[in-house]
Amino acid sequence: MAYRWKNDLTPADVTPKSLFLNRRQLIAGTAGLGAIAVAGGARAQDALVPNSFEDITTYNNFYEFGTGKTDPVQNASAMVVDPWTVTIDGMVDNPGEYALADLLDGLETEERIYRFRCVEAWSMVVPWNGVELADILDKVGVQDGAQYVAFETVVQPENMPGVRRNVIDFPYVEGLRLEEARHPLTMMATGIYGEPMPKQNGAPMRLVVPWKYGFKSIKSIVRITLTDTQPPTTWNNINAREYGFYSNVNPTVDHPRWSQATERLIGGGLFSSRQDTLMFNGYEEEVASLYEGMDLTANY
Repeated sequence: MAYRWKNDLTPADVTPKSLFLNRRQLIAGTAGLGAIAVAGGARAQDALVPNSFEDITTYNNFYEFGTGKTDPVQNASAMVVDPWTVTIDGMVDNPGEYALADLLDGLETEERIYRFRCVEAWSMVVPWNGVELADILDKVGVQDGAQYVAFETVVQPENMPGVRRNVIDFPYVEGLRLEEARHPLTMMATGIYGEPMPKQNGAPMRLVVPWKYGFKSIKSIVRITLTDTQPPTTWNNINAREYGFYSNVNPTVDHPRWSQATERLIGGGLFSSRQDTLMFNGYEEEVASLYEGMDLTANY
């Protein structure tokens, strides 16, 4: 049975396809505005604006293809996504290299309409298609003592100009605590809008953790490792002061260079009013218990 959660989103709230693909153009001229908090913004659940496929697929951070927002859609077409294998190793009962089709075989695929909040203070609503990560973990068998799940993005230097320029250390790596990875909201997405995942968005399979900032949702995964120690993560390695391991959406903890109290919803127009950012991106009721007793300022 697929997980049900308190969801105030409907298909009418989804970012229209055209805006999803074209959000690069919407934001490119307003990068400075994105870092400014505007008081009195509407609450996110009251100000949802449909987002489009075009908008979602043309404004991405995917440094393997370059640091510019338009680089992924321009350069990702060369990435080879078929065949695709995922190495599963570490503290698992059934380690090995899995063809993606075999890894997903028999697992329930469904659509999940989630909020997506970027650390850069913009947001959208995305209809993902995929499976719960917990189902994959159950399939490979998690051993006692495992506490974290680490992920790694593909590296194809011949097809990825950002890798050739070594703009950051590759491969891109991310990680979750095991209980975060097993949470029913955490999914491995293989598509959007009922279509296969576009390459620039992380084809053929990416992580989606809707209560965390978007960079935690690592793209184009080729390795999943179960471990008993906290794994390194790319942006935390680059600048731990600005990008914590947890990176939960938290309007009370600002990025050192801008406020996280409000966000600009893609599709709202160049000078649209900002809206309040919700704790855990609106999923507080479902996930707050994962962090009970933790100092969310220290563990940002």
